[in-house]
Amino acid sequence: MPTVERTDGPEGRGHLSTPRLRDGTPERAGLDAGELRLLVREIHARVSGERPWAAGAVVVVGRGPVVAVEEAAGWAVRYARYDEEADAPVELPARERVPMTVDTPFDLASLTKLFTSVAAVQQIERRTLGIDARVGAYLPEFTGVVRHGVTVRQLLTHTSGLRPELPLYDCADDAERLALLRAERPVGAPGAYCYSDLNMLLLQHVLERVTGRGLDALVRDGITRPLGMTATSFGPCAGAAATEDQRRPWGKAERGMLRGVVHDENAWARGGVAGHAGLFSTGRDLAVFCRTLLAGGAYGPARILGPDFVDLLFTPPGLGFALDQPWFMGGLAGGGAGHTGFTGTSLVLNRRSDTYVVLLANTVHPRRPPRPDSTPRASAGTRVARSVRGK
Repeated sequence: MPTVERTDGPEGRGHLSTPRLRDGTPERAGLDAGELRLLVREIHARVSGERPWAAGAVVVVGRGPVVAVEEAAGWAVRYARYDEEADAPVELPARERVPMTVDTPFDLASLTKLFTSVAAVQQIERRTLGIDARVGAYLPEFTGVVRHGVTVRQLLTHTSGLRPELPLYDCADDAERLALLRAERPVGAPGAYCYSDLNMLLLQHVLERVTGRGLDALVRDGITRPLGMTATSFGPCAGAAATEDQRRPWGKAERGMLRGVVHDENAWARGGVAGHAGLFSTGRDLAVFCRTLLAGGAYGPARILGPDFVDLLFTPPGLGFALDQPWFMGGLAGGGAGHTGFTGTSLVLNRRSDTYVVLLANTVHPRRPPRPDSTPRASAGTRVARSVRGK
């Protein structure tokens, strides 16, 4: 159970309040300082050299309300472009590079899906959305999923049978993009797992239909504003860590070096607000998000979900959240929930040990790697798991 305190503030008078995050030491958090020093050392090593894992990174580790580690390493902007002929990045002069700081915002990529999922569960809690309702009850014009009886739960658990993505970035306009989504039908049998951005794009349409509001407003007013996550919003985002020199053939569009605008091509094509990608945030803001969920949906005087609905989020196989995946959670997999993002972002929270680790990196700067490497994420999770005292 989370620690609680009474508040006399206007939002929480007469209610129990959970402690907000506070800076502390590993020892104050009940974590082993030696393991966390090794974690920080490894992050610095991974962003060094000519061919680093990422140009830069931010890592935040906490247990309970105590932030035990908040560290930045490397560069938010290191490269001018990618030289295709030399197959090598082109570095900026030292004076033009931008150092990474703990306040640097990142393009969250698929971590956006977690916020879309929380927004959906908020509507389930309010009974404006049925978790086992058919999508066609809200979007009858989406004939592809209507004919197959796809449900809201299947969207949230990636069991709708929809393929991973559509080339919305190649469409001429919004009307053509919408027509493609409406006609899209499952290519696999509903019930079988297939990770798909289309699930969250359809869920966005469902949420906007039942509430009459845009996803950006739902996330802002339902999640980030009540939690005081002032650095979290859909882009554009000035000062963000750079992502990719996005060009064909490795990219799906010709956009050049990206910084502060969404990397995902389909989210970009939709104006930057999408159910699967588009949010920007910082390590500290994501620590607040993790702490809120670990505390049963409350942070300070604010409550964004009831404890039973936080439990629903983490009921196997998880609604939007991946559960117990060692490939990126490492030793935090037992009782772990979280997600990764294509740009190099990740977060993991562990309900058994009341810990979390946020690892944000710009691994696609200046070009996406041929094979994404989650070894550093898993290693960070294992370091945090090993550091837990009083298991």
